[in-house]
Amino acid sequence: MGDFSNDSSRPHDATLRFGYESPGRARVVARAVAREVGEIDGDRSAATVERDGDSVVVRVVADDLVALRAGCNTWGSLVEVAERTSELA
Repeated sequence: MGDFSNDSSRPHDATLRFGYESPGRARVVARAVAREVGEIDGDRSAATVERDGDSVVVRVVADDLVALRAGCNTWGSLVEVAERTSELA
């Protein structure tokens, strides 16, 4: 769901980890959010989404701190919407 583990061109990064009651719930949220990888990346930031057991891990990389903050806010909001939506299903 995206890989930039060796992306030294973007000096700022943040890792957001969201824990769930089960790996199944984490899978549903990760799948919903991962669809946005590559679609909403900007010129100054990018993100990856992975599931790690009962957690969803979003890694945001950015050229500067303003872009990093914006990316973290965006991805946090996307995860929140996916959580609410999956609760209704």
